[in-house]
Amino acid sequence: MPETRRTVQPVATPAEPAKPSAQTPRGAAWVPHGYHLDAHSHTHGQLVYAAAGAFSTTTERGTWIAPANRVTWTPPGFDHSHRFHGRTGVRLLDVPVDLCGELAAHPAVFEVSPLLREALLALTDRPRFRPGADRRLLTVVVDELAEAPEPSLHLPEPRDDRLRAVTALLHADPGRPATLASLGRTVGASERTLSRLFHTDLGMSFHRWRTVLRVHHALVHLADGRSVTDTAMECGWSNPSSFIEAFTGIVGQTPGRYQAELGGDVP
Repeated sequence: MPETRRTVQPVATPAEPAKPSAQTPRGAAWVPHGYHLDAHSHTHGQLVYAAAGAFSTTTERGTWIAPANRVTWTPPGFDHSHRFHGRTGVRLLDVPVDLCGELAAHPAVFEVSPLLREALLALTDRPRFRPGADRRLLTVVVDELAEAPEPSLHLPEPRDDRLRAVTALLHADPGRPATLASLGRTVGASERTLSRLFHTDLGMSFHRWRTVLRVHHALVHLADGRSVTDTAMECGWSNPSSFIEAFTGIVGQTPGRYQAELGGDVP
């Protein structure tokens, strides 16, 4: 495949409001590490798949991160941005509005089955055939996604100001070993109150939220070429074994396997 199938066009600056955009790349492209697409939205649905590398998608509902065995789904009208981690072989596929109702009404990340992967590659890598043929293959993609598991790679962001203060501290230093009680003393809220807010505002425990945050950062560190041991230490695990266990439980593959697949050739 050529280095770039579609030109990545300029995007809106952060000062501009998010708007329906025809400026995001279409089809297949190699995107450099750290490339960022600013907030925008679409009148159609969109699937983004990293055939190699990884990327994150951020909306008002939080951040999803997608390594090479995941695909992100953004319904029509949702403002979202993307950041790419490692050299990423990205595939973008528009989903017509009349098919969007078959998928989740909110942004999500789904596991990629072998059939789904091949269909995504075919739709984004080949010349356009008869419209009916592409439509039938796209219907297969939608059917596969409707049955695909939705893994726990979503990091929700809080609305409550006290919880925002706590999560800001953790975002700034994911490896911070602080307890919820000590974080509460820093922001002026009790441990009991914060524990309740994590469940009611974010739908998960403090421990679970911090683990997902650390895995998000670990995915980025590994994409940047850091070792598994260094990544474990920097992201807050006391030893590589506990990191590997937590990472595998959330991502679905070991850190070493994930890192080995980052630079893989894309068919």
